[in-house]
Amino acid sequence: MASIKDVANLAGVAVGTVSRVINNSGAVKPKTRRKVEEAIKQLNYIPNEVARNFKMQKSKMVALLLPSIWNPFFSELAYYIEDELDREGFKLMLCNSGGKPEKELYYLDMLRQNKVAGIVGITYNDIENNVSHDIPIVSIDRHFNKKITCVTSDNFEGGRIALRELVKAGARKPAFIGSITSVFSETMNRKKGFIHEAEALGVEHVVYEKPDPIVDDESYFNEFFHEYSDVDGIFAITDMLAANYIERARQRGIRVPEDVKVIGYDGIQDNPFFHPILSTIRQPVEKMARMTIRLLYSKIEGKPLTEQVYRIPVTYRQGETT
Repeated sequence: MASIKDVANLAGVAVGTVSRVINNSGAVKPKTRRKVEEAIKQLNYIPNEVARNFKMQKSKMVALLLPSIWNPFFSELAYYIEDELDREGFKLMLCNSGGKPEKELYYLDMLRQNKVAGIVGITYNDIENNVSHDIPIVSIDRHFNKKITCVTSDNFEGGRIALRELVKAGARKPAFIGSITSVFSETMNRKKGFIHEAEALGVEHVVYEKPDPIVDDESYFNEFFHEYSDVDGIFAITDMLAANYIERARQRGIRVPEDVKVIGYDGIQDNPFFHPILSTIRQPVEKMARMTIRLLYSKIEGKPLTEQVYRIPVTYRQGETT
């Protein structure tokens, strides 16, 4: 990666001159400015604004990259992240990518060039080669790459708990329903925990998943109901998918929980006006959000972290669907 000294050498000027061109400060002759700008372009030099601005205590902005702000889990996460940042006088920049890789790359490029102290992010896409290590980054639940610190819930244990609770509620043939992400994700451990516990207990079980994102809910569930009509328990990878299943089961005359027991994962349904209240594996969203920001502060300050992945325990919340 080119440095400011490389730009100065190529342009035949002093480092201070390059700095004045970058910051648009001080007098620089037009001819000299053009030489510096050409050198920057030729070397594809990106000024390390993040490190410089944090050192000068100018940047108090942290970017939050989300696939969708409409998802209640992401909304709750954003709320606590902003609250934790506010305690230290930092501000939040929300980047809503819609799950589109090209939009995520656009945001990452913009953030790399602009004055942000760090990034917190969730991605569904394979963008590992485009993630710069110049900016402090902490991911949540899903990995940008395996070298970037990740905060998540104990997904594997959550899957184990879900299987045990379904069996306790009377399910004899439970199924895991979900989707397969294109990049490594901690959420995959929900399925692994479910399978592990089912095999340990000798329980007949089903795993049903399609590539993420699920583009056609109708086809997804039509195929599931056609192939697995004898399933009497459901563990869905998210609360949203569990709610989708319950509605489509109702349309087919399948009663929850009389005919099928259902457990979700996230714990986003707190309002008693929702019916039925979903039994779910509750993620400690507030703890995850606040830990993420505290770890980001450590990265910004150059402090080493003791772990690559930080997993926080989950709890089972009994509802009306088991």
